[in-house]
Amino acid sequence: MALSAHLHELAEKHRQLDRRISEEMSRPGSDDVVIRRMKQQKLKIKEEINRLSSASRH
Repeated sequence: MALSAHLHELAEKHRQLDRRISEEMSRPGSDDVVIRRMKQQKLKIKEEINRLSSASRH
């Protein structure tokens, strides 16, 4: 997979997680554990995007 396509896929996953987190947080009786896990996944994706972006500039 080309790097740009992979970055695009990661960015889309990041956006989807952001939407899911917002939806879960707005739900009555939201599950804090689920929210925390999704936020951790989102952070890992963002770190991977940043790592790949900086590696492609060198």
